[in-house]
Amino acid sequence: MYNRTLKHSLETKINKGKAIILIGPRQVGKTTLIKAVIHTKKYLFLDGDDSTVRNLLNTPNTQQIKSIIGSNKLVFIDEAQRIEGIGLTLKIITDQFKDVQLLVSGSSSFDLSSALNEALTGRKWEYELLPISWEEFEDKHNYLVAEQQLENRLLYGFYPDVLNNPGEEKELLKQLVNSYLYRDILAYSNIKKPEVLEKLVQALALQIGNEVNYNELAQIVGIDKNTVSNYIDILEKGYVVFKLNSFSRNLRNEIKKNRKIYFYDNGVRNMVLGNFSPLDLRQDTGALWENFLISERRKQNMYKNTHAKMYFWRTKQQQEVDLVEKCNGEITGFEFKWNAKKKRKLPKTFVKEYNAKEVIIDRTNFRDFTTIEAL
Repeated sequence: MYNRTLKHSLETKINKGKAIILIGPRQVGKTTLIKAVIHTKKYLFLDGDDSTVRNLLNTPNTQQIKSIIGSNKLVFIDEAQRIEGIGLTLKIITDQFKDVQLLVSGSSSFDLSSALNEALTGRKWEYELLPISWEEFEDKHNYLVAEQQLENRLLYGFYPDVLNNPGEEKELLKQLVNSYLYRDILAYSNIKKPEVLEKLVQALALQIGNEVNYNELAQIVGIDKNTVSNYIDILEKGYVVFKLNSFSRNLRNEIKKNRKIYFYDNGVRNMVLGNFSPLDLRQDTGALWENFLISERRKQNMYKNTHAKMYFWRTKQQQEVDLVEKCNGEITGFEFKWNAKKKRKLPKTFVKEYNAKEVIIDRTNFRDFTTIEAL
């Protein structure tokens, strides 16, 4: 088992008077993490995948909930998004059973987030869990093993099953993509044409590191621009991709409206394309490196509660900064290089205009970038 960065945060919130909510993609270890947090305590486990549990927790009244909970002071509801009306049930438990600590996990933010936000305003601590981070990986395997595994991680990503079953990465990623990425997303959304979703995901996978134009995507996939936007929003809610918006303040030649789209996991991205060729045979090594670094930085900013905002920057003259972070009033520009053969600098226009700190990230210093001290 990997020691998850979020474990301490969850432990500190036990018995603080609010529900603890953990959401994220399927198979990243949410159930394992919550059970690790409460394993020394007596608790009631309710599995939302169980039809009996779903029937019990679908809009029960207070007396029925009391019968279900019994004498338990710790209640863990897993796969809560499968339970209709779960928001109201959780609200009753939180409001009426003050001595009960509620822990809830959910595998998507489709129905669960909206249900919980409406019902549990001011009554919950909410966290997101993503695939294993580089920091968690290196912490378990040590520096040398992690360094030896870097290329494999760029190819196969960080899903726990993938990490724990070397030699079976492609088969596991195929199952993950086919069941979770497509089946779950289609089940929780109103997408009528799975082949269109698949085509769009493939188009996005080919454009990592480049600005994404919704009009161009619409032409490639054969749907209208608004549908592209809706589908990408669904892919975000399903923890497949995330966006970086462009950073701009007042320069006339800055790109202001475009965005870049990255995958939460390199392995999922490569399975979508069916390409696991070694790095020295690929044309997209730089894009894989960029996706890895930005997704790792996102995990760190999320887990460590840095409040940093992430963007990219580009001008119409093609001056570019791969990642811009705004944190505590300071602006830092990052440039990513897989092979840093010569000294690089960020565009002078950017550094001067924003009084920005400039950092070049390559294989020699990426550990500092993918590990942030908790604030």
